[in-house]
Parts: sequence; structure tokens; C-alpha cells
Amino acid sequence: MKNLFDKEVAGEIINRVGQLNVNTTGKWGEMNVAQMLAHCNVAFEMAYENKHSKPKGIRKFLLKKFVKPIVVGEKPFAKNGRTAPAFLIADSRDFSREKDRLISYVKKTQELGADYFDGRESHSFGKLTSKEWNNMFYKHIDHHLQQFGV
Repeated sequence: MKNLFDKEVAGEIINRVGQLNVNTTGKWGEMNVAQMLAHCNVAFEMAYENKHSKPKGIRKFLLKKFVKPIVVGEKPFAKNGRTAPAFLIADSRDFSREKDRLISYVKKTQELGADYFDGRESHSFGKLTSKEWNNMFYKHIDHHLQQFGV
């Protein structure tokens, strides 16, 4: 798994995002490119902003027990996998705005670095190692950039 905390890897992701345009179409799935960018931004919103409600009780337990290993592990995501409700983007989004937001989040994550994330509490999975944070961020973005052919 590539390391998003590495400046070169973050630059590679930013370059790939830069190759997208408003007319880029996906190889699978139902999202358009602006929705995909907004979808990718949700993971960073959960890390940096207080705009999504946190799971509680049995829901949090189930997320930690069953979803966490899939999300933070090294195995790539399957095509057309299930998406958590907070990540569903059904409305139209502004392509340029979402693209700029994603690039900004990638830069911020790289600049803060692995030490900032090591042991930090995630929105849904409890405390994560910096490697788990990296896997979650990098794997998700890479999956969707592949979906859109970049």
C-alpha cells in the first residue's frame, strides 16, 4: 500500500485527481465524477470536520467488528461494494469545488503526517494507527480514481 503521508505519493494522487474533468466517466458504478469526488471527501470530512453524526451503541460495535478490517486493511475494495449511508451522494455536486476540496484534504493529510494520525480516534472505528489511517485514505481514493480511469 502506498503511503499518502509521503509527499511524492500525495503528489501522485493530486496529479491523478487533476486528470479528471467534468466529462470523465466511470468504468463501473452509478456516481458521476463530481459525486465521486464528493464521496471521497466524506472520509476527510469525518477526520477533520464535525459535520457527520458519530455512530453509537450496537452500530459502532458492528462497524468496529466487521467493517473496520475491510476499510483499514490492505486488501483492495471490490467494485460495486456497499457504501455507508454517509458516503452516498445522490444529489448533483459542483465538480470544481469537490475537486479542489479533495486536493486540499490530500495536501493537509500529507502535511500533518503520520505522527498526527497515530493513535487518533476515527469517526467510526475508534483509535487507529497511522498505517490504518493511511490504508483507509489511500485505498479509498485509489479505488475511485481507478474507477474513473486515472
